Formats: sequence, C-alpha cells, structure tokens
Amino acid sequence: MSSSALLEPAVATLAPQPAAARRRPLRFAGTILTRSIAIIALAAVWEVLPRLGVVDATFLPPLSEVLTAWWELVKSGELLEHAQASLTRSLAGFGLAIVIAIPLGLLIGWYQPVANLLSPLLEVFRNTAALAILPVFVLILGLGETSKIAIILYACAWPILLNTVSGVRTVDPLLIKSARSLGLGPLRLFQKVILPAAVPTIFTGIRLAGAYSILILIAAEMVGAKAGLGYLINYAQYNFAVPDMYAGIITISAIGLIVNQLLIVTERRFSTWRTN
Repeated sequence: MSSSALLEPAVATLAPQPAAARRRPLRFAGTILTRSIAIIALAAVWEVLPRLGVVDATFLPPLSEVLTAWWELVKSGELLEHAQASLTRSLAGFGLAIVIAIPLGLLIGWYQPVANLLSPLLEVFRNTAALAILPVFVLILGLGETSKIAIILYACAWPILLNTVSGVRTVDPLLIKSARSLGLGPLRLFQKVILPAAVPTIFTGIRLAGAYSILILIAAEMVGAKAGLGYLINYAQYNFAVPDMYAGIITISAIGLIVNQLLIVTERRFSTWRTN
C-alpha cells in the first residue's frame, strides 16, 4: 500500500468541516434568541409599566423587586423547602398515574371485551373535574399528603388513559395487515407494531398530565397544607407579601417548563424510530 493511501484517513480527519456543520451552532443560537424574544419582551414590560405608573406597583411590583424577593426566599431556604414539598407530591401522583393509566389504556385500546366492560364507567368519571371532587378526597382521605397525591393521580390519569386508548386504536390498519401477513402473532404484533406506533400519542397525554400535576397541586396545597408552593402563594397573598407571591408563581412556571422539556427529551428517546 502506498504512503499516500495511508495518509488519506488522516488528511480526511484534518480537512475543514463542511460549511453546513460550521453554520449549525449559529442556527442553534439564532433559534434560542428567537424563542427568547417574547420572554425578554414580557420581562421588560413587567419592569417598565409599574415604574411608569401605568399599573399599580402595589399589586404588580416591578420584576426586579420580584426577583429580589425570590432570591431572598432562596437564601433563607424557604423556597427550597416549599418546592421540595410540591415536587414530592406532584411527582408521586404523576408517577402513579403513568404506572396505572398506561397499562389500563393499552388493555382498553387493544382488547374489545375490556373496553366494553370499562367504557361506561370511564365515561361517567372522565367528565368530572378533579377540583370538583377535591372536597370528597379531603373528606375521605383527610388533609394530609394522601389526599393531595390522590387528587393529582386522578387528574393526571385521564389525559394519559384517553391518549393511550386513542394511540392504540388509531394505528394505521395497513401496518397491522402487513405485520399479520408476515406471520406475527398477537403478542408480537402488539409489541413490535401497536406499541411503537402509539408512543407519540401516549407521550402527548403524559405531557398534558405533567401540566395538570402542577395545576392541580397548587389548588390542593391551598387547602390545609403547611408547605408547598401553593401554600406559599396563598400565605403571601393573605399577608400582602406581593413580591413573595409572584416569586412563588415564577417558580411554578419554571418548574412546569423544566418538566415539559424533560418529557420532550424522553419522548424523543422512546421515538428514535421516527423520521425527524
């Protein structure tokens, strides 16, 4: 083998990257900037309007004051304590909803006898708002952690369950026929075709449930809780600590955003077969 042939891999490695590869970081930075414009504009409006007297700073203090109050809560450890209590409840109810609703949704969507048995009961409860039966959970389970986790579980289970059923039932019939023509049995058909095809719809339900877990949690923590971000917001309102109240709201929004992004990353991990 000639020396030039031996040097070709090294030369290819040292060669400059294509222009498309060099432009990729610039496109990424441009995307981040574009998506941040609306948030930056909101922050600027929030800061300027109270200082100009357009809105009453007593009820909507400037963003800088809210961030100062947020940092004071962080330094005192109070915000961490409330956030930890809220996340524990939210993740417990959300996790239980995933464990229960996905297998049940797969059964209902795939096995018609199970659907015929459970559908009338599900139709009764699916139209009952979680907050409407919060007093029932409190009366039966008390004001402790159990009732809060249970109401989050109830609220999160429905979007996961309904989207799982929909995902299974809306799989392309052509895929099913093709798989059966290749000799796949019911179990292999479900494992190799039905479940992968239903994953995107299932994750849509999971992302909706992630948002519900935060929303319902805040309402639940305003009833009989002694810790949590909902309790912090409610307590700050009653004591007219308005900056602390907005600090709690900002924290909830940030947690919801992080949870949603983590679910998006997880969905991509389980949907690597899809064409981007």
